[in-house]
Order: sequence, then structure tokens, then C-alpha cells
Amino acid sequence: MTTVTEAPPYGGAVPMPVHFDDLDAMGMLHNSRYAVLVERAIVLWWAERGVSFSGGRPTTPDAFNVVREYAVTFHRPVRGTGEISVHFWLESMGTTSADYRFRVTSTDGATVYAEGRRVNVHLDPATMRPSPWTEHGRTLGAKLLRV
Repeated sequence: MTTVTEAPPYGGAVPMPVHFDDLDAMGMLHNSRYAVLVERAIVLWWAERGVSFSGGRPTTPDAFNVVREYAVTFHRPVRGTGEISVHFWLESMGTTSADYRFRVTSTDGATVYAEGRRVNVHLDPATMRPSPWTEHGRTLGAKLLRV
């Protein structure tokens, strides 16, 4: 397997495997799998910093959030299995929302397969209504901000 050769100047980059069952009938990464790979990369980044779920429960209040918007533009197909990279960052982090941008690229970042936007909203588990991120979550999120 290859790995990302250079860290991006902002945000995070997570290498992700493309498996045979991620491919469509033409041997290309199926369009629906891009969202899954972006989700897994973002979740992995936050989990490595202690924001995740364990035993079906959030490890911190900031783990309880949902996707409000998702948009993707496809530029080139990912052909076959192997490793790609998901580069993501926060354009902004509001009181209750986080506006992510992302690129799905080759592991060296030279080829952009797709790019897009994803907005997450933090929820209060009792009311299921938007609620503010914690200070801890905001501190972690600041590491992803594009400056």
C-alpha cells in the first residue's frame, strides 16, 4: 500500500482503501461510496482525538452530530482498488454547525477525483435540536480550519 507523501497545509488527510465491493459494474468507484469514504475519514480523524462512540454511546457530547448538507462534484473516476486520500478541512465552525470541504485525491494529492462540501450540526441528544459545540470540540475543530 502507498501512503500520503506530504501532509496538506491545512485540515487533515486520511488514506482510505478502495475495496472491490466499492466498485461499480465498470470497475470504477461507485458514486455513493465517495460519501462513505469521506464519512469514514472524518470519523477516524475525530476518533483519534477521543471524539467517537463506544458501546453505542458518545464518548463526548461533540460526537452527537448529524449531516445536514452534502454535495459532491466528480472530476475523474477512481479506477480499481487500492488506496486514495481524503483531504478535508473546516471552512467555518459556527455555534452549532461545522462547514467541511473535502477532496478525494490520489495518495500524493496530484489527482483530484472529487471535491465537495458537507455540513454537520451538533445536536442535543435529549431534544434532537441544534446545540452548541463544547469548548473542547471547538478547540479540536480549530485544528481543521483553513486559515
